[in-house]
Amino acid sequence: MTVLLTGASGFVGRAVLKAAKQRGVEVRPVFRSLAAVKGLAGAVMVPGLDGEADWSQALQGVDVVIHAAARAHVMREEALDPLTEYRCVNVQGTSNLARQAAAAGVRRFVFISSIKVNGEATSPDRPFTADDAPAPEDAYGISKAEAETELRRIAQETGMEVTIIRPPLIYGPGVKGNFSSLMNWVRRGLPLPLGGVTHNRRSLVGLDNLVDLIWVCVEHPKAANQTFLISDGEDLSTTELLRRIGKALNRPARLLWVPAGLIALMASLLGKKVISQRLLGSLQVDISKTCELLDWKPIVAVDEGLRRAVE
Repeated sequence: MTVLLTGASGFVGRAVLKAAKQRGVEVRPVFRSLAAVKGLAGAVMVPGLDGEADWSQALQGVDVVIHAAARAHVMREEALDPLTEYRCVNVQGTSNLARQAAAAGVRRFVFISSIKVNGEATSPDRPFTADDAPAPEDAYGISKAEAETELRRIAQETGMEVTIIRPPLIYGPGVKGNFSSLMNWVRRGLPLPLGGVTHNRRSLVGLDNLVDLIWVCVEHPKAANQTFLISDGEDLSTTELLRRIGKALNRPARLLWVPAGLIALMASLLGKKVISQRLLGSLQVDISKTCELLDWKPIVAVDEGLRRAVE
């Protein structure tokens, strides 16, 4: 079996490539620069990820595509028209690759989507499920939802199998963004006014768990034409997450009790409402379909995943 891996230089892609070597799977990693390809056996260069990219040579002899490349979500968007920018890569680029893959005889296309397709928040004890109607709220989520729709259309038209995975926040060695900030706050011993945020619950997924599921979806016959949600199987409040990070760092988090309402008010006044919603709100996912249909379960518990992330 030969697997084409896009996004091979990214946070998820690097881990997928490493796992492939451990599993003895032949992977053809895709990079966007010639320098990245040099010296790496089997690697190919495709300079663009838009709707005009030519994948014909990269797809020769490929059985499965893992499409992890994307225009990633950013908190501080600088593009004048973000949705157009996201669509160029995440929708048009994905559709272009998938149609060329189907024409080349690729058997299965595994797409790394996002929980943002479901939405931004859940109510208590009402987790997202894989069968919920999409309700994306930002440009990135909209682009991923549109890409999913296009992939399902291509699957129906061509017979190529499509498998979609929607991860929530991913953490692991080398993680950046909001999770990296949380770890740095605890590592530096900063007093954090988040000791009272015990009411919310958030699903997370460790990098090793996500990579394991990706490879299950590459091979499992029941993964064909399905959408899966994933998490570590243990949802944490913000306060508990910070405590667990402190435990992993062997440096207890310094947490101050401040009413959540006051935190939300101050964040709104400072123009940080979106960040406060992530710290104070809930986002839970139901992974029962994933576990039951694929006979899968997370291979790494939260505490071990956090320990690996802070190393």
